[in-house]
Amino acid sequence: MRDSFHTRIGFILAAAGSAIGLGNIWGFPSQAANHGGAAFLLVYLAVVVILAVPALYTELSLGHAAQANPVKALSTLSQTHSPVTAASGKTMGYLNVIGAILMLSFYHLVAAWMVAEGLTFLLQALSMSSLAQWTKTSSMLRDIILLLVFVTLTFGIVIKGVQNGIERWSRRLMPLLVVLLIGLIVYIATLPGASDGFRAYLVPDFNAMFSADLLVSAMGQAFFSLSIGLGGMMIYGSYLKKGTRLGRLTWSVAALDTLVAFLAGLLIIPALYVAMAQGLSVTEGEQLIGEGRLIFQVLPDLFDRLGNTGSWLGFGFFALLSIAALTSTIATAEVPIAYAIETHPVNRRQAALIIAAMISLIGITLVVFFDPLFNWVVTYVTQFQLPLSGLFYFIVIGWLWRRSNRLRELAHTELRYRLLFWHLRVVCPLLLAWVFVDVAL
Repeated sequence: MRDSFHTRIGFILAAAGSAIGLGNIWGFPSQAANHGGAAFLLVYLAVVVILAVPALYTELSLGHAAQANPVKALSTLSQTHSPVTAASGKTMGYLNVIGAILMLSFYHLVAAWMVAEGLTFLLQALSMSSLAQWTKTSSMLRDIILLLVFVTLTFGIVIKGVQNGIERWSRRLMPLLVVLLIGLIVYIATLPGASDGFRAYLVPDFNAMFSADLLVSAMGQAFFSLSIGLGGMMIYGSYLKKGTRLGRLTWSVAALDTLVAFLAGLLIIPALYVAMAQGLSVTEGEQLIGEGRLIFQVLPDLFDRLGNTGSWLGFGFFALLSIAALTSTIATAEVPIAYAIETHPVNRRQAALIIAAMISLIGITLVVFFDPLFNWVVTYVTQFQLPLSGLFYFIVIGWLWRRSNRLRELAHTELRYRLLFWHLRVVCPLLLAWVFVDVAL
């Protein structure tokens, strides 16, 4: 018998945890800062409704209908059309499993850097300067040790199953993440320069709203923010009991994910302006520094300038990022684990240990051969695998899945479902294809 979520709130927190990752904490604020502040936020909210929520609903529906891992789910739901489409579904399912493993490999390395930064600030606050120097200094040994620590955290949770592992820890980690985020916002708001950041974030530049670049950026961020395209949401959907109504659950997950992204903007953008008030350089040309340099250079420099209080602030901030990373890795890890359990004669413990070993090996390889491999793996997963998988999900629900497709059946009887069905069938694939082509070019 397959494991399942025990409660509705447990599923919402776990699915939202899957969606809430580093892209919310650093990706969304960076995009907002460089695309008109609240103008980007307004367009982003519209795009969430038009593209991201339908994509999330689609992936959850595929998993819920098949009650299986992505390989079996996509193969089964595609085979009602022809053997060729069934083979295409199976191939995409395998790409989901491979993509999940690759994403886990680089994501655990990034998480290791987060842990290193957090430990550095904690050790500084505790006046343990020699250890702080070790965690602060980048080295292969440090990265490998902390990568293995984070792999242990991830698989220590998923090895216990859905109810006792993923659901239980999601109910603990998600409230902690929100409390940390709000606490950091409150403190940053007291510092000189923060008010300028709030103004830049919350007052829209309406001229920017009509930029094609803003629209594509908002679509890409909304789609990637909800963790769609690697089968994690499909697996979570498969762990919902038959007959579960997915509509409200989808909106709840999307609302919580969007709320955290909005709150992250209330933290990061004012923090950038605080850094500017402290004399730090936070711009590249006319744009604010974003993502990697923001997280690993600008903000740590700001925290260092704030003395002992800054050390605790830095620890809290990187603890926040580490929790966001962990809630994402436990969801993504379930994709290859579920595949292994359902297609090979192994139990959950054996599958988790095998996948953990694979992730560790690939992750260590990325550490050792960082320059030639890391950016290639990240680019493949985020710019190719995610949008391609999402596009295929829309094709499955709109064109290939015929028998037992509840949405297709309802579309014959009610206008609202007919409009939704054609939205998923035509509008969403075209919008996602636009994002895919724009990113590829």
